[in-house]
Amino acid sequence: MELLPSASYSFTVRCEITNVPGALGRLTTAIGEEGGDIGAVDIVSVGKGVLIRDITVAARDEAHARRIQERIAHLPGVKVINVSDRTFLLHLGGKIEVVSRVPVKTRDDLSMVYTPGVARVCLAIAADPDKAWNLTIRRNTVAVVSDGSAVLGLGNIGPLAAMPVMEGKCMLFKEFGGVDAFPLCLATQDVDEIVETVARVAPTFGGINLEDISAPRCFAVEQRLRERLDIPVFHDDQHGTAVVVLAALMNALKVVGKEPGTVKIVLLGAGAAGVACARLLLLAGEGDVVVCDRSGAIYAGRRENMNPEKAWLAEHTNPRREQGSIHHVLRGADVFIGVSGPGLVQADDVRTMAKDPIVFALSNPVPEVQPEEIRGIARVIATGRSDYPNQINNVLCFPGLFRGALDCLASQITDGMKMAAAQAIADVIGPEELNEEYIIPSVFNRQVADRVAAAVRDAAYEAGVARRARKPGEATATEPAGAV
Repeated sequence: MELLPSASYSFTVRCEITNVPGALGRLTTAIGEEGGDIGAVDIVSVGKGVLIRDITVAARDEAHARRIQERIAHLPGVKVINVSDRTFLLHLGGKIEVVSRVPVKTRDDLSMVYTPGVARVCLAIAADPDKAWNLTIRRNTVAVVSDGSAVLGLGNIGPLAAMPVMEGKCMLFKEFGGVDAFPLCLATQDVDEIVETVARVAPTFGGINLEDISAPRCFAVEQRLRERLDIPVFHDDQHGTAVVVLAALMNALKVVGKEPGTVKIVLLGAGAAGVACARLLLLAGEGDVVVCDRSGAIYAGRRENMNPEKAWLAEHTNPRREQGSIHHVLRGADVFIGVSGPGLVQADDVRTMAKDPIVFALSNPVPEVQPEEIRGIARVIATGRSDYPNQINNVLCFPGLFRGALDCLASQITDGMKMAAAQAIADVIGPEELNEEYIIPSVFNRQVADRVAAAVRDAAYEAGVARRARKPGEATATEPAGAV
């Protein structure tokens, strides 16, 4: 299935075009014939007999972009002056920066923000370490930590190559949750060294977001840091995915008229996301969950391709001890959730599922099964992509979740806080709006982070993990800010 043009592979080509009728039309027609999607055509300057124009084009991938550029370069009356990759331009110099919150314009300013006045603040914190929450950046700062071992769909590309992703994550924290986040890409993939490094820098931060650390090491890293630190430690690839999947499933079941806890769910992928999704689904009361990996269904007694996490899955999922491949296990299933790889499920597999099947094919950029192939077969379809309805994206979870945790100075992220976040995301869509193509809010819905934050705060207070008492008028999950 051919991919659609995407801004990810867009470029701007600056051309000198002979200023005669039809010249621009021939150029745009050529781009269209090559499958490019024109976004903008701008005049840069006008010369004698020529026009210089910037034309923005979206392509499917790098090879497709090159083909379009070559076609343009061979057109009569067109001279290519320059080609700029818009994605690379956006990353020039990095995507984030540190900005001072207070001005330093006078000697008085300098004497208070730095020496000698700052010494008084240091001594106050030394006498009462809890004052660091109010007198430093810690109260609103999260570390985004990665070793570069499992970056997006790119694999083990190392810490330097992981930086653009971590910078992007920090941007999303700020944009959607108002949380200051900073990337820490570590030059080690040793579990002991990662844990020790993060523990040593933890006093700077109010929370730790682990990112793109390969399984099964990610489980040990998170568990050991949770035991050692008194601030939230959250592996987003695991729990962020699980929270948004659960939110989407809550609403999808409403659409198809099936009750939670009565459906068979087949989950393909037993890495970080798959294990976390299975655990949260079980916590939500979904007892009939079968997890598959490349060796087929995971069941009690299986010996092939196992690890401690899969052993846990074998003990707690697959109540009928089904065996066999994903194609076998999917028969009669109500829900398919894929967090694995491209093209692993076919339309014929979906046809064998129960009536009104729900399919979450979340592998990115190419899903386990293309939505076009199962349209009219599956009742509800979700992917991880932004160019299809029902995008399941972690940005619906982590900004609001950390916002809520930081607001109440939570010492950890509990299962109850994750469940509250999932329910809050699902509840953003009202009954009158809910339909097959709208089971999960848009990532640009500004209600989401606020409602998730309020729900997470409530759950933290209820669990007794909040250091800060609830403020008068503070928003709850059921009341607006300032409610009496």
